[in-house]
Amino acid sequence: MTKTVNVAIMGIGTVGGGTYEILTENREFMLRTQGIDFRVKKVLDKDLERIRSFGIPESAAASSVDEIAADKDISIVVETMGGVEPAKTFIEKVLLSGKSVVTANKELVSKHWPALEAAAKKGGAGLYFEASCVGGVPIIRALQEGLQANHINSIVGIINGTTNYILTKMTEEGMGYHDALKEAQQLGYAEFNPTADVEGFDAAYKLSILASLAFHTCVPYQTIYREGITKISKADIKTGLELGYRIKLLAIGKRRGDVIEARVHPTFVPASHPLAGVGGSFNAVYVNGDFVDDLMFYGRGAGARPTGSAIVSDVVYAAKAAAPLYSDFVNDGKVADGIEITGDFSSKYYLAVSVKDVPGVLAAVAGVFAKHNVGIESVSQRSGGSGAVIVFLTHTALESDVKASVTDIEQLDDTNKVESLIRVLA
Repeated sequence: MTKTVNVAIMGIGTVGGGTYEILTENREFMLRTQGIDFRVKKVLDKDLERIRSFGIPESAAASSVDEIAADKDISIVVETMGGVEPAKTFIEKVLLSGKSVVTANKELVSKHWPALEAAAKKGGAGLYFEASCVGGVPIIRALQEGLQANHINSIVGIINGTTNYILTKMTEEGMGYHDALKEAQQLGYAEFNPTADVEGFDAAYKLSILASLAFHTCVPYQTIYREGITKISKADIKTGLELGYRIKLLAIGKRRGDVIEARVHPTFVPASHPLAGVGGSFNAVYVNGDFVDDLMFYGRGAGARPTGSAIVSDVVYAAKAAAPLYSDFVNDGKVADGIEITGDFSSKYYLAVSVKDVPGVLAAVAGVFAKHNVGIESVSQRSGGSGAVIVFLTHTALESDVKASVTDIEQLDDTNKVESLIRVLA
């Protein structure tokens, strides 16, 4: 028996438009395979011309969110407006009216997930956000419904396509950061103001969501260590390649007992690791569970159709679900009692130290590392202006010990500064 489900879309930009195209172009396919006839009944957007550009009849243009909330025939609302407000107010209004919401808004979910879920529960509606993380890759569904038998030990991912594109261009074509960013902007991979991407905010929002789901406890985005890619140099990339590494902006979450680490930063990835080969605007997430061992999820992390695919997946899920799916942990936005989110994690490190070309300087720097219990795995040298640059690879060490070493190294008489500090995926 065919089931008709009426959908509203709030925001008909790139992603909203892609969602509309999938729901209309694949309507007959989903009717045949899913037994559901999806119909886009209302579209809300401040730009009426943009609505017309998708061939949407003006009769479907909603005048306000209140019109959508009051329409008893609409059961699912897709939000693709972006930003925090008015998206938060609009979503809460339709959730309280009993309509399930599907959103791709990672910033909103990471910052206000508890409030949105509370509104969903009060309205007896569902809140679904597969498209908020890693575009068309179904990582959230996997964590919620495919890996329940496992304690997830770690989740390591390339989850921002903009930075991966920039770093790929710098690595494969020798581009400088600014030239690679400019090309990414011209291709639509990067915004005019790229701060959210290149400074790691976007990846931190996504990691907050993914780590919370993976570790069954709130990992607030404010607790995530964050570092962007703007200081990565061509010299670092070249040296990394010589040492057998490719650089990626990684989002890393790990849990050991009641201690969680969550961090976003540029990372040297061994060339043999599956994540090293993820290039361009593609994304990938590498998950380790205690019974399933290692899994990798790979695909397009952004774009109208990949993201629209994830949105429509949630629309289908919401239409078929016997009951809404909520968090399986106390979702109050706070770090739970007994859980520690640590910033003093362990890693291997790459350091490029600018020094005066004088006898004894290498021994002096090595002495500082020894003082702070940081073991040296290898040492190399490259030219660096009037002096030299000594490149160190360390053994696994604590972040606090390495940071203390950096402070002391920069106070030595014959050193200029630590030009680069990049963590290495062990």
